[in-house]
Amino acid sequence: MIDLSSTPSSQAIEQMYFAYRAFTEQPDRMLDKRGLSRVHHRILYFVGARPHTTVNDLLATLKVSKQALNAPLRQLIEMGLIANNTAAHDGRVRQLVLTKAGAQLEAQLTGTQVKQLQAAFDQAGPKAQAGWLAVMGVLSNQANS
Repeated sequence: MIDLSSTPSSQAIEQMYFAYRAFTEQPDRMLDKRGLSRVHHRILYFVGARPHTTVNDLLATLKVSKQALNAPLRQLIEMGLIANNTAAHDGRVRQLVLTKAGAQLEAQLTGTQVKQLQAAFDQAGPKAQAGWLAVMGVLSNQANS
């Protein structure tokens, strides 16, 4: 039997677990104070990154079911963090945008992660950053296929 604990892939898996825990720890604490979770952060992030997105587009981006998205999205709308507006080009189309409060919260949550990544990239150097981005790009493309 092969000892997988010493292979580069298994080491990478372990590091990814620890890195993701560190990456989400501070935003998770901030969310918890508001009664929110990581799924709420993902919704806030993608609505902020893609203003005027539709619910169907958000479902496709997050690759979740309508049932999985419904409750957290409704909660964010009820809390005044996301607005569900009628599209200017078609009154039948509803578009999601962050409210001012939603944009502020999203900036705080994602800002901690941006600082974390930038510090890691600064410490590791440009070649490591390029390598990391390449690996994450490959993994992302695998998830999208």
